[in-house]
Amino acid sequence: MSSLSVGHVLRRGLCAGAVGALVLTGLGSGVAVAGGAAQSDELGIRAPRDATVTVAPEGGTTRYRTLDIGLVHSDRATTVTDGRLTVDVSGLAGVAEVAWPDNCAPDEAGTVAVCDTGNVPNRYSPTVRLSVRAAAVGAQGAIEYSAEATGGPDGTLVAPSGSARTLVTVGSGADLGVSAAQDVTGVAPGSSLTVPFSVTNTGNETAHGFTVSMWVTYGLDITTRYPQCTYTGLDGGFTYVACSFDTDVPPGATVELPEPLRLAVTGHALHERIDYGVQPADEATVDLDSSDNSRTWHIDADNTADFAVKGTEVSGAAGDTVTTAFRFVNHGPAWVGDVTSGDPLVAIDFFLPEGTTATSVPRTCHTTRAPGDAPDVVHYVCTLPTWTTPDLDVSFPFELRVDRVVPDATGRVVARSYAGGASLAFDPDPTNNSADVVVNPSV
Repeated sequence: MSSLSVGHVLRRGLCAGAVGALVLTGLGSGVAVAGGAAQSDELGIRAPRDATVTVAPEGGTTRYRTLDIGLVHSDRATTVTDGRLTVDVSGLAGVAEVAWPDNCAPDEAGTVAVCDTGNVPNRYSPTVRLSVRAAAVGAQGAIEYSAEATGGPDGTLVAPSGSARTLVTVGSGADLGVSAAQDVTGVAPGSSLTVPFSVTNTGNETAHGFTVSMWVTYGLDITTRYPQCTYTGLDGGFTYVACSFDTDVPPGATVELPEPLRLAVTGHALHERIDYGVQPADEATVDLDSSDNSRTWHIDADNTADFAVKGTEVSGAAGDTVTTAFRFVNHGPAWVGDVTSGDPLVAIDFFLPEGTTATSVPRTCHTTRAPGDAPDVVHYVCTLPTWTTPDLDVSFPFELRVDRVVPDATGRVVARSYAGGASLAFDPDPTNNSADVVVNPSV
């Protein structure tokens, strides 16, 4: 079993090239604090930090490169609409030519355009695809971005001029990219999917072979097995795949894998993703632009996971210390994990029974104070692992000192969303998401 941290992979992404090539500015995490108070909303621009365009290959023509750009906002509890991205390409004069997409309206000079991006999501999705092609070898220039949208605490969110930029360089060499897939929802557990995997060389030199890396979450199985690949299981049931293919990819060519890459959506699938990427096989060959070398495909299955908490009853005289071990159980059938951030998905609130003091607390629990808490009630919040597999059964043993005997002293245990709020959209039975911890029951 690999020691690779799944949470680290989720936060960082499988292929560092693609993540490193994107810049996200003006955006907070959007995760609520334990007490449930959400951070204020912010607007961010996601665009390639660097992009390389190439001159024409021998006997060929200069090709356009597509730059994917999108807006995101941080607060998952709010809706942001009417995204307007301003793109300034005046810095590319003499460096590269630009072809504007249909959702962009350029000025008379053709150097500044306002692009309509529609509703602004929390999860990045490209909404502006800018086409750029080289004008002169060795030249370099920059694209500048700014943006506005409707929403947020003040009614308008702004990412000011200079919030993001793409440095465009004209170079020569191989430039591999892998096809992107459209995220899918409502997929039936037990079904099969084909990953739209193809490799294109948009450079002006041949790539002599290529390597492929893949990483899939627990609810997906890779059913296509290639002899050129090794398959490694990771903690939590995740899978990492590394492949090497000796196929040449000439300039302008697109090649497929030896057979289609297929995935099985398992019975415990819910929110899944596959990360996949490509690099030139020859380590001496530097890929000119890493921004399109890897992709992430999000797959949401039509499934549920029944979360439940179970309380307990204990008795003790004044001065005694008693152990109250409430439990969290996932009855399935799905596993649940935040496959975007790698943060815990579920938090458990424990409100201590009257007349008791916690003298020993599980390491994943800490005191907190949330709006609405009674001043005389001690509130702990406990977290679960990054992923919650089917049949997971976790005990939270608290040692409580009985300071004074209160008949039927009742504490409360509640499972809720880690990001704040009680709603767990995937849970079909919210009635078992809370339970009592009773000290000195009268019966």
